[in-house]
Amino acid sequence: MKIPKNTKKNILADKENLSINEISKKYNVPRSEVKNLIRLSGKKAPKWFYAVLVIIPIIFLILLEILLRVFNYGYDSSQWVNAGGGKLVINPEIGKRYFNNISFVPKTIEDAFDKVKKENAFRVFVLGGSSAEGYPYTPLGSFSRYIRKRLELVYPHTHIEVVNISMTAVGSYTMLDLIPGVLDEKPDLILIYAGHNEYYGALGVGSMESFGSSRALTRLILYLDKFKTTQLVRNSIHWISSLFSSEESGKTSGTLMSRMAKNQYILLNSGKFNAGIEQFRENLNSILSLIKDKRVPVIIGRLVSNLKDQKPFISVNTPDYETADQIYKKAEIELNENNFNKADSLFRLAKDLDALRFRAPEKMNSVINQLGIEYNAKIVKTDSIFDSNSPEGIVGDNLIVDHLHPNIRGNQLLGKAYYDVMEKSGFLPNYEKPNIPFAIQDSLTWADFMFTQLDSIIGNDIIKMLKSDWPFVKNGKKETMDFSDDKNFLDETASEFLKNKISWADAHLKVATEYLRKDDIKNYLKYMDVLIYQYPELKDLRTALKYFYQQRKIDPRDYTIKRLGIISLMNGNYNDAIRNLTECYKSNPKDAMVLFNLAKAYSETKDFNKSINYIKECLKIKPDYPGANELKMQISDSIKIKSRE
Repeated sequence: MKIPKNTKKNILADKENLSINEISKKYNVPRSEVKNLIRLSGKKAPKWFYAVLVIIPIIFLILLEILLRVFNYGYDSSQWVNAGGGKLVINPEIGKRYFNNISFVPKTIEDAFDKVKKENAFRVFVLGGSSAEGYPYTPLGSFSRYIRKRLELVYPHTHIEVVNISMTAVGSYTMLDLIPGVLDEKPDLILIYAGHNEYYGALGVGSMESFGSSRALTRLILYLDKFKTTQLVRNSIHWISSLFSSEESGKTSGTLMSRMAKNQYILLNSGKFNAGIEQFRENLNSILSLIKDKRVPVIIGRLVSNLKDQKPFISVNTPDYETADQIYKKAEIELNENNFNKADSLFRLAKDLDALRFRAPEKMNSVINQLGIEYNAKIVKTDSIFDSNSPEGIVGDNLIVDHLHPNIRGNQLLGKAYYDVMEKSGFLPNYEKPNIPFAIQDSLTWADFMFTQLDSIIGNDIIKMLKSDWPFVKNGKKETMDFSDDKNFLDETASEFLKNKISWADAHLKVATEYLRKDDIKNYLKYMDVLIYQYPELKDLRTALKYFYQQRKIDPRDYTIKRLGIISLMNGNYNDAIRNLTECYKSNPKDAMVLFNLAKAYSETKDFNKSINYIKECLKIKPDYPGANELKMQISDSIKIKSRE
C-alpha cells in the first residue's frame, strides 16, 4: 500500500503521542506499514559510512597511481634523472608537462651536475626560453657556455657546474614550476633570461597551450601533471577527441612559431596584452620570493630583440596610435637622418605596436626592473649593452639572427654581460683567487670557446627554415628548403641532423671520423674535444673511444697505429706517441708524416739527437713537408743551447 506524502508527515508527527495501533486506526493504514515507516524514519547511517564514501575513491586513485607506475605508464615526470657517473640531468621528458596540444617536446642542452655536491663546487643554474638555451646554436652556442668556459679558465681548481635548463617556447609558468627543484640542488647562483614567451609560449595568454587566465587553475594542473593518473585521464580525453576529428591535434605542419600562436592579434594595452604582463609579473614575483627565502643570489637580464632589421610582423590599427608599419617607417627616416636616439625610441614603439607578440614589449623590462629592486636581484642591462655594440647604437642583424635570438657573438656578449655583473656583485667562486687578470679573461674565453663549423652550419640552416615559414613569409606560402646542393661532408652531415636522421652527438662524431680518415688530426681532436666537453662523463679521449666502440658508432680500423701516435702527440702523451710512431716507422721507414711527428715527439721529451735525425730523414724524403724546416731550425737551436750549458 502506498501511503500519501501528507499522511506520512502526519504519522511521523503523531508517533511520539500515539501507539502504532492508534495511528493505524486513525489513518486507516496497515499496522505493518506504520511500523516500517517509523522504523525507517528513525534510522541514521553511522559516521563510518560517510567516511568510507570519501576514503574509497581516494584509495582507488592511490592504487591506480601505484599500478600505473608499476607498469611504467606514460612518461616520467620527475625533474631530475640519473646521467651516469653519479651525475644528474634534467629529465628530457619533462617538457611534456607543458605541451599537450601539439606534438612538440622541448629539450635542454643536457648540462649534468653532481648528485652529491662537491665541497669546492660552484653551481650555477640558468633558466629561460630559447634565447637562454642558445637557439639555434644549441647546445654549444648558449651564453651559459661562455660563462662556464670563463669560470673554468679563471678558477681551474674549483669544480664548475653551469646547469642550463632553459627550453624552447616556455615561459614564466615553466620556470615557476621548476624553481623549487632547482633550489633543492643547492645553487650558488641563479641566472634568469626570460619574458619573450609570455604570450605564445607554453601556458601563455595567447597560446594554444593554455589552461585559461586563472593562475591558480594553471598551477593546480601543473601540480596534477606529476601524477600518472592525470596522464591517463588526459590521454583518454585526447583519444576520444581524436575519434570525432578529421585530423589529430598537434599534427599541424609548419614551424613551432606558427603552431603556438593561437590568438595571433594582441593589440598594445588590450586585455590580452595586459594579461601577459601581469602573468609575467606575478610568476616572476613568486620565483624571486622562493629564491629569496633560500638566500640564493639571482641575476635577471633585461630583454633584447631585433629593433632595426625586423619589421613588424602584423601591423593593425591600434587605438590612440599610428600603425606599427607607419612608426617603423618613421624610425627608418630618423635613422637615415642620424637622429639615433629618436630612431631608437620609434623602433621600440613599432615593436610594441606589432600585434604578433613574439618580441617582448618594453613593459616586460619595466617589470624586471621593478621586481629586481623589490627583491634586491641584480639586473643585466642587456638591451643597452647590445645597443652599445651595434652600429648607430640600435641592435639589429649584427647581433640577432632573426627577431630575438642572438647570434654567436651576441650570445658571447650576453654571457660577458652576466659575468660582469657576477664580478661586480661578488657572486664569483671564493674557493680560490682568479689566476687570470680580469682585463684579459674575456678575450681568452672567446679564443677557447667550444664551437664548431658544423654547429654554425646547423644553426644557420635552422634560421633559413624558420624564415621560410609564417610569419616571416607573408603570402602564406611556405618556402621549401632544398638540401640537395650540399657542398661538402659538413653540409651533408648538417642536413642529416636537420632531417632527424642522426643525433647531434653522432653528427659530430661522423665529422670527427671523416677528419681522422683525412689525417687532419687537429680538426679530428677539435670535434672529439667538443663531444667530451658536452658529455663530461666520457672524461677523456680513451674513455670516449671505448664508449663509441661499444656503441658501434666508430670503426676501430680508423685508428691505425700512426693515427693513434699522432693523436697521443697532440694530446701531450709523448711516450705513447713515440711508442706507436716507432712501431709504425719500423714497418714503413719512408713515411714522411711518421718521421716528422717522431721528430716532434722526441723534441718535446728533450731528446734532441734522435729528434734531429728523424727530421733530417723526413726532409730527405719530402723536402717541402709542411713545418719540417721550421722544426729542424728549432731543434738545432735547442741543441746549441744545450751544448752551452
